[in-house]
This record gives sequence, structure tokens and C-alpha cells, in this order.
Amino acid sequence: MKIIIVGASGTMGKHLTTAFAKDHEVITAASKGCDVQVDITSTTSVENMYRQVGAFDALISTAGPTFVGLWKKLTDKEFRQGVEGKMMGQINLVLIGQHYINTKGSFTLITGALSHDPQKNFANASAANGAVEGFVRGAAIELENGIRINAVSPTVIENSPQYFPYFPGDIPVTMQQLEYGFRKSIFGANTGQIIKPY
Repeated sequence: MKIIIVGASGTMGKHLTTAFAKDHEVITAASKGCDVQVDITSTTSVENMYRQVGAFDALISTAGPTFVGLWKKLTDKEFRQGVEGKMMGQINLVLIGQHYINTKGSFTLITGALSHDPQKNFANASAANGAVEGFVRGAAIELENGIRINAVSPTVIENSPQYFPYFPGDIPVTMQQLEYGFRKSIFGANTGQIIKPY
């Protein structure tokens, strides 16, 4: 299987690349340091990525910048970081990618528990996550050729301890739990699902 991992230079992306490269052809993509360079906030860049990679079987996204910070500092400008990054960036991976993906392929996007369990400093991420999850459900009933779409929605992950203080009382998701959430999406039969790997 030919799998594109967008956000492959990050904590989650690196783990998933190692896990899936054992048995599949993995194409890594990020703003730098990967097989293909892509800026998901640019539709031109996303289109160029797909043209470079060609037909593929699955796309994983672990990308999506958002604004993290005090509510008092949240303005239109800061809020658009999540709208243009995690929301429209991932949506465009699907809208454009549907023209390149093989029959019965799959898209797996990343959201997070903040969509239903908000924490301070993360209003922008909560909104973006919720929008992406709504998109996944809507796209699932319209994608053609047996193409599936799901989202993986973890809480804070074990390899990102810098975020632990923001998630009091949450048990971190292990990297293996995260990996198996993506495995369920890629190799399972479900579509339109929000997979919670915890």
C-alpha cells in the first residue's frame, strides 16, 4: 500500500512513519525535512504534492497548526491560524486528494479530544477540531469509488509532555494506542467515524 503521511516531521508523524514503513511504501510530507515539501495552508502547495506523489492508497494527516494561548489574546488574526491550518488545511487535503486517490482508498485526519472536552488556552483548537469532525461525517456520505474517511481524536499524547499541564487529569494516549487508531482507520472498513484511541 502506498501511504502519504502529512506532518511526518512531527512527533506523531515520525512514529507513524516508522510503524507503517515496515510493510508499506510511505511517502513523508511536511514543510521541510521530508520526501515532499507541502504547506497545507496553500491549495497550490497541496496540489503540487499530489502531482509529485501520484496515485496513492491512503493519506494520513497529523498536521494542523492552531493558536495556543490566553483567551484575552485571541483575535481574528490568531483564530485564523486554526481555520486556515488545522481546518481548511486538512479539508483541502481531501478536496484535492480525492482526484488522486485510488479506488477504495482512505483519508485519515487528526482532530483531538478538545472538540468535546475543552481546556483553557485551546479555544481555537476546539473549534477547528469540531469543524474537521463535522467535515469527516459529511464527506463520508459523498465520497465516491469506495473511498473512506475518518478522523483520529486523541487526548494529549505521551511523547508530548510539554502539554501535560494543559490537560489536568487526562491520562496520556500512548504512541501505540495512537498508532492503532490510525491502523483501524486505514485497514478497517469504517467511514465517517471519529476514532478515539483511549
